[in-house]
Amino acid sequence: MQPGMGLDLQRLVMQAQKMQDEMARAQQALADATVTGSAGGGLVVATVTGAGELTALEIKPEAVDPTDTETLADLIVAAVRDARHNADELAEEAMSPVTGGFGDLAGGLGLPGLPGLLG
Repeated sequence: MQPGMGLDLQRLVMQAQKMQDEMARAQQALADATVTGSAGGGLVVATVTGAGELTALEIKPEAVDPTDTETLADLIVAAVRDARHNADELAEEAMSPVTGGFGDLAGGLGLPGLPGLLG
């Protein structure tokens, strides 16, 4: 190997620590953030954290038909799915600067919490 072409292990470790710190901050920001999703023109609204945890569910009275609970169940599933999709987009936006767009690669390297947030 030519001089100056070797691996600077100390620099690599410092960069990894910096990335880990930035990721921890981004994960905390996601945990603190909330997003919503809705279905049926707003008849059902689900709220989730940026990490995808369901925290609230609002159902308007006109969505409730005691003879048709299947439609209500479908609306709930759709609203939660929409909220989760929005949380996934938020996570991707938050993690992209940290991972440099290589979320799958970083997740494959075993960085804590990343696969759950990006997948």
